[in-house]
Amino acid sequence: MSVDDDIRRVRADVAALHDQLTRYGLVIWTGGNISGRVPGANLFVIKPSGVEYDDLDASNMILCDLDGHVIPGSEGSERSPSSDTAAHAYVYRNMPQVGGVVHTHSTYATAWAARGEPVPCVITGQADEFGGEIPIGPFAIIGDESIGEGIVETLSGHRSRAVLMQNHGVFTIGKDPRDAVKAAVMAEDVARTVHISRQLGEPIPIPQDKIDALFDRYQNVYGQAPAGALDDTTMNDTALDNTGEDA
Repeated sequence: MSVDDDIRRVRADVAALHDQLTRYGLVIWTGGNISGRVPGANLFVIKPSGVEYDDLDASNMILCDLDGHVIPGSEGSERSPSSDTAAHAYVYRNMPQVGGVVHTHSTYATAWAARGEPVPCVITGQADEFGGEIPIGPFAIIGDESIGEGIVETLSGHRSRAVLMQNHGVFTIGKDPRDAVKAAVMAEDVARTVHISRQLGEPIPIPQDKIDALFDRYQNVYGQAPAGALDDTTMNDTALDNTGEDA
């Protein structure tokens, strides 16, 4: 498959996946965005800024290089890319295993971000998907690389594919855009469930060895064609130290 074919495929995938953000109630109006890396090329595709979800299609997705610059003359290049483009570009430059990035302001996860509090790992579904807590990233201003720096700093060496950027919202990473969207959906579900559990009393922590076993099973055994975690290096001792539990 040629680079042009890959670009067309990623454009179509990224455009279609935005429907999942509205389907699962993760976004309102024009907020939120998805991007996808073009395999084998220093390029990624991202949503245009301020365009309503019903108006998104493959033709108005925007092709950028890994410095976040729009490729001149490419389809959709007359539009401005997402205001988070520099952040996405920084992630792709510094996390080569990442093939997709998603940003939302989903209600429950963003409520945890507003408190500057990680979501503790107290349900098995969270252990399966994220391998521990969903961590908090630093406060950062929108529009430059600051958010990207916070994402990379927080998630490097961490098993979670979601980070709650303080006072802002949720960013997720994945092997491809669909994987990152799944992480965004699961992060909101976990944030909602753990919030409700805390209204009833203090949640019961899951022991670290059980978290590790659940994560390994889900990533490497569950389903029809398990492919392992996003980055196998996150299974090392450093990752365990960052799950919010004692090492």
